[in-house]
Amino acid sequence: MPEFDRLSERIAWIDLSFVERDRTPRWVIEVGIRCHLAGMSLREVSKHLELFGIDRSHVAIHNWVHKADLQPISTVSEDQLAVDEKQTTRWFLTELHRRYQLDNVEFLVDDADYLGSVLAEDGYRFQVIRHGNRNAIKRVFWEIERRTSSFANSFSNVALETAQNWLEAVAVYHNSRQT
Repeated sequence: MPEFDRLSERIAWIDLSFVERDRTPRWVIEVGIRCHLAGMSLREVSKHLELFGIDRSHVAIHNWVHKADLQPISTVSEDQLAVDEKQTTRWFLTELHRRYQLDNVEFLVDDADYLGSVLAEDGYRFQVIRHGNRNAIKRVFWEIERRTSSFANSFSNVALETAQNWLEAVAVYHNSRQT
């Protein structure tokens, strides 16, 4: 119940000076903000406000929270590390290792020196690769992305049927080359 203890505090601390129009009653905005700060998703808050007869989109609630300059409290523990912009706990790595029996697996670390020390501390095998196959694979993906965007630019003003016919012809040609 600690999540709900945050709702028992007074709501006077929410500054609603950002409200320019009175389309939504202030008490509804306060309730919406507090529900989101307590951990409800924006869509859940929207459905909750419908119980009061107030129909607001999750985008409107998102705007309330950001204009009030309030964000939900997030707890970050010291056993978390960032991997590809996501918070991944050491528990996750341990569970992954246990579940898939990754005893002989070696993690590749590229341009993330801090990951090497974390992996070594937890007993994982790793190898730092700054150049090589991984970068070659990245170059292939960059080239595919570049060609895809230039392809999209070539067909930006044509009819959908023309582009579809062209893609079908390319698919037939590609499939004939595979056999």
